[in-house]
Amino acid sequence: MKPGAFYNRKNNTCKFNVWAPAVEKLELKIVSPQKKLIPLNKDAFGWWQAEVEGIDPSSRYMYRINSEHDKPDPASFYQPEGVHEASAVVDHDEFDWSDSSYNPPELAKMIFYEAHVGTFTRPGTFAGAVERLDHLQKLGVNTLEIMPVAQFPGARNWGYDGAYLYAVQNSYGGPDGLKLLVNECHRRDISVCLDVVYNHLGPEGNYLSMYCPFFTDKYHTPWGAAVNYDDAYSYGVRDFVIANALYWFEKYHIDALRLDAIHGIFDTGAKHILREMAEAVEELSQKKNRRHYLIAESDLNDTRVISPQEHGGYGLPAQWSDDFHHALHTLLTGENSGYYQDFGQPDDLVKALNRGFVYDWDYSNYRKRMHGSSSADVFGDRLLVFIQNHDQVGNRMLGERLTTLVDYEALKLAAGVTLSAPYVPLLFMGEEYAEEKPFLYFVSHTDKNLIEAVREGRKREFKAFGWEQEPPDPQSEETFEKSRPDYTKINSGHNKAMFNFYRDLIKLRKENKCLENIAKKNCNAEKLANIPVIKIKRSAGEEKTIIIFNYSGEPAEIELQEKTTGLTKAIDSADENYGGQGSDLMDALNSGDKLNLKAYQFVIYQQR
Repeated sequence: MKPGAFYNRKNNTCKFNVWAPAVEKLELKIVSPQKKLIPLNKDAFGWWQAEVEGIDPSSRYMYRINSEHDKPDPASFYQPEGVHEASAVVDHDEFDWSDSSYNPPELAKMIFYEAHVGTFTRPGTFAGAVERLDHLQKLGVNTLEIMPVAQFPGARNWGYDGAYLYAVQNSYGGPDGLKLLVNECHRRDISVCLDVVYNHLGPEGNYLSMYCPFFTDKYHTPWGAAVNYDDAYSYGVRDFVIANALYWFEKYHIDALRLDAIHGIFDTGAKHILREMAEAVEELSQKKNRRHYLIAESDLNDTRVISPQEHGGYGLPAQWSDDFHHALHTLLTGENSGYYQDFGQPDDLVKALNRGFVYDWDYSNYRKRMHGSSSADVFGDRLLVFIQNHDQVGNRMLGERLTTLVDYEALKLAAGVTLSAPYVPLLFMGEEYAEEKPFLYFVSHTDKNLIEAVREGRKREFKAFGWEQEPPDPQSEETFEKSRPDYTKINSGHNKAMFNFYRDLIKLRKENKCLENIAKKNCNAEKLANIPVIKIKRSAGEEKTIIIFNYSGEPAEIELQEKTTGLTKAIDSADENYGGQGSDLMDALNSGDKLNLKAYQFVIYQQR
């Protein structure tokens, strides 16, 4: 059974389903437009139900628990007045969709663009985000990934403090606003990935424990109580969460879900919750003849997550690869605190390019244990890579983007390596034009004790990196305002040049068969001896592409050793069009040619 309030427009009725095995008495309290109290019936599995006439989408309701507490629906589809007030009935059949023929691209052809709805535009709404879609089309990305939109307290939040998994954030525009954004994305051939959080719920407005044993004390997460996936009554919790994943695909036409921090999802049962979810999503995809994807965020480096179910894996289509980011970030910044202490050598980046995970059952000094499994045989479309995202930027004390941490030429090099790697690339909003404004952590809680706990928690996190200053106040509206990218910068100077570089790289990735072919067996990265240069050879059939970059701040000279002819220059970061000082590299490359690379110069030669 699916939880929620299901409106039937044909007869103006609504069926209310609530899983509340811990409750002795449950009543439906209609708050508006009329007021009434309706008893619900309970079955043997803890489901309470009632079908009520005279209900329409303007109706507001709560549940009265054990004749004492009036609380919102734990599976509310909309909380128009926030996390503590009445839930609203939603008519999901009312929206006029125009995307019946749309089908998202294969993962191998996706280029992700991560954005936070509240800061992505000045209005900070779904409707405002629609205005930015032309920019994404011009850039060449084809997948918009939005940070969580499940209802959270207040109007400012990253979204990982959501208290209602099914409700769309009211300050962003609610259910119709999200549907508008998705519909407009599909009209432009842009797929939509939604970030969802199944490892914990935010504390403010979270009343789930009053209804059911949704959480467990068996495990602990850094963000609060762990979700009960394997203890008593976990059958209902699993149904609740899996139904939520299907809900986004069915009611909002979402194309992919990014599952936040699955290392905080604990399940020792015979069938892991992620495997069961993957099975349900695959069944839906087959039924609808439309691709739907689950993409995990995990710091486990465990290929079971993305291995086929017939081989004992969970069968998720893809996962993020932090190792790629850490290897490239540390090589360019020299940072070595926190988890960065495990990276920093050129060989780390070479391994990330050739194999995927850097730590594949190697000793991690940061963790003080062996870590990871080999991803050497994992196809490239199962790993998403990036040089910036909300975590790697926003979880820095001052929210610095890579733009402010490295030289402008090094910034182009990082973009070049990411967009030419044999994996699925992800960009973070603003990086395509070298945005310098920070992306900080922000909240707008109403509980004073919770606000103080968030402040102190952030300070403790930063100590591992040796950041001792006073961090920006997460509760302050000023912190939120500082985090808005300024897209007007794209029209001039080095920002325009960086946009040109990203746009041309993306275009080349789509047109060049070697770059488009993300089978790792057709990628060979190597560090050249005694000089700070990495060379990558990519192939597709008889075609070849060579990528060369100098990862140091000093010039470097190399001589091309392999036998090759007919390679022409496709992208050169030193070109003036990309804000460089001009390139001295030849337009055609042959065996024995010497290349004098400038500091951080990145170049691609391809066969035509």
